Amino acid sequence: MNAPLLDPSADLLARCGGQKFQTILADPPWQFQNRTGKMAPEHKRLSRYRTMTLPEIMALPVAQVADEPAHLYLWVPNALLPEGLQVMAAWGFAYKSNLVWHKIRKDGGPDGRGVGFYFRNTTELLLFGVRGKNARTLAPGRRQVNILKTMKREHSRKPDEQYPLIEACSPGPRLELFARGSRPGWTTWGDQSDDYFPTWATYANHSQTGTTSGFLEPANVELPLFPPLFPPLFP
Repeated sequence: MNAPLLDPSADLLARCGGQKFQTILADPPWQFQNRTGKMAPEHKRLSRYRTMTLPEIMALPVAQVADEPAHLYLWVPNALLPEGLQVMAAWGFAYKSNLVWHKIRKDGGPDGRGVGFYFRNTTELLLFGVRGKNARTLAPGRRQVNILKTMKREHSRKPDEQYPLIEACSPGPRLELFARGSRPGWTTWGDQSDDYFPTWATYANHSQTGTTSGFLEPANVELPLFPPLFPPLFP
């Protein structure tokens, strides 16, 4: 018999324990559908991953755990940009800018293995929004270019370079939603958020040059490498 489904909103609030966060990172398990309302053909291979509907994502009580001022970093596929903006607004944030993840091969060229109806996607967007007054990025953020060039790995896994960038540009306390691994200094919410603690040296093996060139790197940072698959979010 299957275990009863958890209520994600209640689970998130319980995880946060009344704490408010000035920086929130989220990588929702978006659903891809075509104009008929069915799963897009090129995304059928992703059906083994648990997803959430747009109303389910919008209903998460992120505004209740966000401080003021606060920053939101929200991952969204190119095809779902309008939905990403809806989620940002529902969570109480105003869109301000974005970071572009350019997926590259070992030789530095674009990784053309992405999918898309109209173009072969080699990029993904990390939307940036704010709430409250005086919500500018920290001083390093004003020198940070808004592009990350890294190699693509398992399905849906985002670049580890995001962590030192966000830590340099946005204040704590920090919360990651739909996390795949634990990270010192962060509160994490997600099925795999307590599972894995790899090292910076391991991360460096997957970067373009083995260094963090192209973004700001705090000293003595350890970045997590997450397990290859995202299991059901709420078993």
